[in-house]
Amino acid sequence: MPAINRCASRRRFLRFLAGSTLLAWAGGAVSAHETPSRLPDPMVWAPRDMGELIKGPMEAINVFDFEPVAYRNVPPAHFGYMASGIDDEVTLRENREAFNRLVLRPRRLVDVTTVDPGVELFGVKWETPIIIAPTGGNRAFHDEGELAVARAAKARRHLQILSTAASTSVEDVMRERGAPIWFQLYASPSWDVANALVKRAEAAGCPVVALTVDRVAGRNQETFSRLRRVDRRVCADCHEPGIVGRTRTRPNYEGIDLSGLKSMVSSNLTWEFVRRLRDATRMKVVLKGILTAEDAKLAVENGVDGLIVSNHGGRGEDSGGATIDALPEVVQAVSGRIPVLVDSGFRRGTDVLKGLALGAAGVCIGRPYLWGLGAFGQAGVERVLELMRGEFEVAMRQCGVRSVKELSPAFVRKA
Repeated sequence: MPAINRCASRRRFLRFLAGSTLLAWAGGAVSAHETPSRLPDPMVWAPRDMGELIKGPMEAINVFDFEPVAYRNVPPAHFGYMASGIDDEVTLRENREAFNRLVLRPRRLVDVTTVDPGVELFGVKWETPIIIAPTGGNRAFHDEGELAVARAAKARRHLQILSTAASTSVEDVMRERGAPIWFQLYASPSWDVANALVKRAEAAGCPVVALTVDRVAGRNQETFSRLRRVDRRVCADCHEPGIVGRTRTRPNYEGIDLSGLKSMVSSNLTWEFVRRLRDATRMKVVLKGILTAEDAKLAVENGVDGLIVSNHGGRGEDSGGATIDALPEVVQAVSGRIPVLVDSGFRRGTDVLKGLALGAAGVCIGRPYLWGLGAFGQAGVERVLELMRGEFEVAMRQCGVRSVKELSPAFVRKA
């Protein structure tokens, strides 16, 4: 056995530490000429190598493995639009960081050989509480766009919510999904436009309309703006000028008169609009974007059928508040009278379990499946759903939970 050159080994080890982007010492990078007084515990032995991205969806260990592949594949402006929060992106970060302040309280000596992760929403049983959130313009991330997502939802049997701003029509997505989907509504300032969209979704067979109520002003998407500057394509080659012009190209607006509109932002939404919508459709009406107990109580009083606690994935306002922190007060306010869903920042199975334990009837995910879509199309979306479902079922077993119905706030505490 050859003799060990300890000095050479030490130099190689310190060079390894210096090359790790995830490891810092005393506020700065470790160099080969410094001897740290104390090494980190635990050590970071397997940092993600950004030079060696996964080559296929089955190589992914978690949903984060898809994001750098999507970044490589998707044009900068399109990726920037999806990745952006607004302003300082405090809310975008807080949606993730808030989960670290919640600790699970597992129960032991429970037979969890078989677990049931299913949930029921408006009389329909779903085998998973993980729901595909509405995201606009999926063809910006992959040529097959919402159709690829619908096929993945069908293959993995997930509920899908389609955006008004989808790059595929509600009829075509419903056909591809092979089962009813929910329709998310951007109302616009015009009741006539909103009503026409609602009638179209209802005629297509959607059982639920989710009215977004948190897009009432403009937004400063700095990440989007900076990445758009390095995109060498000419936007006008694909997009009509102005937000109204771009909206006209969305399939769900086909045949709807948008003349006279100068903006698509719903700054004039009121509870009167909600009541009018409720009376205009047979679909269940859900409000997406509720963050306070006060609004949750008003929603119940105004005949709303359900809520989605959401800050638009950090794209609504830069309030600094995470949805997982807002969820308990909304759940308490409705007192079980209507179901409450939640979105924004959910990436892990333990995140899903925490949301359900705090009272959510389901958890919607957005960016993770877009990462999968941008990376590998339908196969990427399927793998994202598979990974999150697998992590969630492991979390259920580790917490001693045999069904979602057994979850309660007692399984979570503040760190």
